[in-house]
Amino acid sequence: MNNFARALAIAALAGATLAGTGCAVYRGQETAGAYVDDAAITTAVKAKFVEDKTVDASAIKVETLNGTVQLSGFAKSGAERSQAEYLARNTKGVRAVKNDLAVRQ
Repeated sequence: MNNFARALAIAALAGATLAGTGCAVYRGQETAGAYVDDAAITTAVKAKFVEDKTVDASAIKVETLNGTVQLSGFAKSGAERSQAEYLARNTKGVRAVKNDLAVRQ
């Protein structure tokens, strides 16, 4: 599967998740709009990871709450960890990034 197809698959999955939950508000968010914004940010960050050949999108979990993106999982190197954080920080709507990626050694 090429990177474009993966990005489309991730976007479709996120859209299906939103449709399936009915834009339910959870995790202490105040409005359904905030939830939709956070879901869009998560999808955009994941799509950037899929497009970037230096980042293993399947090994990194992305969660967003009120514009703060949390990265968790494993990176193969410090460079991959840094690139993932860079991509997340430079995604529209991201207010902050909490990088909890562990580097496998």
